[in-house]
Amino acid sequence: MQLQPKPADYPRIRTAVKVYKVTSVITGVMLLLLVAVMVMKYAFNVQLFLFTPNGFAEFVPLAPEGLEGDFKPEGFDLFKAILIAHGWFYVVYLISDFMLWSPMRWHFGWFLLIALGGVIPFMSFIMEAKIVRKVQAFLAANDPDGETARSASSADASL
Repeated sequence: MQLQPKPADYPRIRTAVKVYKVTSVITGVMLLLLVAVMVMKYAFNVQLFLFTPNGFAEFVPLAPEGLEGDFKPEGFDLFKAILIAHGWFYVVYLISDFMLWSPMRWHFGWFLLIALGGVIPFMSFIMEAKIVRKVQAFLAANDPDGETARSASSADASL
């Protein structure tokens, strides 16, 4: 039997699902950008540099094998920037995954499935729709008016 979320955690779940929605979209977009620059680099043998001496953006062919040390393109390497940004956004995505998974008291497999959303293209969008629908259905069935959130805030106000 699976444990059910505690009514005291409903406000935390509502906040966590909002954070999860935002982080899943950002991570999904960053992953798609990363896939695009990887295709440019490994399939077409070019990289995109910004703010180069030749203009705002320039596609630079990769150096021939063995000449990497002599070949130093100037400018901002978009591939590395997207790679680093996706890595950090994925960490934030995992934190939001945990923030939602923990109070919902789901099996660990759900945590792993949601975590895969940040590394498989388009999966974050699919998982976001599925998870948000599942959480909102649970909250609608168990706390339809957000009564727990109001009673918790009124209890805090009385202290």
